[in-house]
Amino acid sequence: MIPATPLRRPSLLDKAIASALLLITPEYRNVRRRQRGNGRSNTPTLAQPPAMPLETIELLGERIRIARQSRTGAPTVLLLCPLPQSIVAFAPIWTALAERFDLVAVDLPGFGGSSGGVGWMTFEAQGRFLAALIAKLGLNKPHIVAPDVGMAAAVAGEAQHPGLASSLMIGDGPAIAPSNNGSIINKLVHSGFWRFMVAMAGAGTFVEAANRLAYVSYTPNQIEVDDYIRSYAGRIGPICRWFRDYPRSLATTDPALAQLDLPVQLFWGRHDALLNVENATRLQQRLHRVRLEVLENAGHFSYQDDAKTFADLVIRWVEHDHRTV
Repeated sequence: MIPATPLRRPSLLDKAIASALLLITPEYRNVRRRQRGNGRSNTPTLAQPPAMPLETIELLGERIRIARQSRTGAPTVLLLCPLPQSIVAFAPIWTALAERFDLVAVDLPGFGGSSGGVGWMTFEAQGRFLAALIAKLGLNKPHIVAPDVGMAAAVAGEAQHPGLASSLMIGDGPAIAPSNNGSIINKLVHSGFWRFMVAMAGAGTFVEAANRLAYVSYTPNQIEVDDYIRSYAGRIGPICRWFRDYPRSLATTDPALAQLDLPVQLFWGRHDALLNVENATRLQQRLHRVRLEVLENAGHFSYQDDAKTFADLVIRWVEHDHRTV
């Protein structure tokens, strides 16, 4: 997973622009308070992420990056990438899950290390892709674990193809309308000016701002940061289309919530500054077969902020708890 070329880091300009943006982000004060309380520093939580067997496949005209570690006879768990990260963000939980499950992770088209442009920037398009991916890889009703943008793809895919998954484990992402968003998400959704400014600032600023706002404990290492910047270099413009079409996409997934007839484990970081935890409680009220776990000392990137709790939650859910919902 270590790139052959020098690692990319946010530049001084990236950091300055991110700092200016966070100065006008009211949620950041509470995040900083929580970070200080946790003793969060610039020292990476993991000096180097555990190795993941990354490879690229061709699907629907795109080059799709996946990681797969097979375990014959074990339940299949499918991890979907978050934004502005990639499947490398699952490295802290990869080993624990690979010891028990047939494990697959995928960078969705247009995100992470996969190709793809504006045509993929709707929940509906991502749902169609998910069904095609599961068919291509021959996955038999996987348990789908999907934070952030992956959550939207998982809900859309199951709504379009009922029975696609054995269960969903989703959180810190969009699906319900109206969405209770943090101020940065609202800027990106409702303001063409802010989408233009974020696109002009580029991947380094995008990743730097997210790393400061979306964690309360975890600090990513340079290998992770490099992968995220490489993943989105020159691509923030198309990513902003995902936010522009956010209300239209929510209008398709929100009615579909009532149709989901499979076990759902919701998870959410208590200190999520991008998508408020109130979304989780409202989703819990809308879904038929559901349980909710709020990670009390986690932000938007909850699967990293409290990686051990998250990995344990996945293991319990897949091995047992989904049968009780």
